[in-house]
This record gives sequence, C-alpha cells and structure tokens, in this order.
Amino acid sequence: MFFIIIIILSLFINKFLTKWLGVERKEKISETPGKNIDRWGRGIILLIFLCSLPYAIENRNVIKWYWICFLIVSFGFQSFMEWKYLKTSKQYVITLTYLLLALVIMYFVDYFIYRI
Repeated sequence: MFFIIIIILSLFINKFLTKWLGVERKEKISETPGKNIDRWGRGIILLIFLCSLPYAIENRNVIKWYWICFLIVSFGFQSFMEWKYLKTSKQYVITLTYLLLALVIMYFVDYFIYRI
C-alpha cells in the first residue's frame, strides 16, 4: 500500500511540474555530446556504491544513510547532466524534486515500516 501511494504521488508531481514549468521531456542526454560523460559517470557511481555495499550492510543505521548518499549522488549527477546538456529544458528541476521526495521517504522509511 505504501509503495502504491508513493507511485501515485510521483505521477502527480510529475504531471504538475511538467505543466507548471512547461517542461517537455523529448530530449535525452544520450542524444547530446554528454552521452559518454553520462555513461561513465553513472557507471563509476554505481561501481563505487556497489563496492561499498558490503560495509554498509553490517549496521541498520548505516544502510539508511548509505542509500540516502546514493540518492544524493545519483540524482545530483543526473540533474547536473540535464542542466549542463539540456539547456533549453528544465528537466533538472523535476529531477531535483524527485531527489527531495526520495530523501524524505528514505529518511522516514523506518517510521513507515515499523508503524505499519
């Protein structure tokens, strides 16, 4: 039930921000000169976080902050790439909004899990 609410909230935010900001998601970073930088950057981020995952699993409090850091780095990188290579679009604002939503959810995930 919790995940269904999150998905519906995400769709609502996407529709609202798309109309409010006038953002058209037709362009992709893979269609710009930043294609290779985006691939390498995402790959390096994923590799670093996968290699450090065994150390984070040992403690429940650490794993929560591990995922929060992963969200900040991955969404931050994505929004920077959208800002840099999709100048005519404001897609990066939607990505940053999703980052804030994901951070709030991850921060309070313990509360939601143990409350239900």
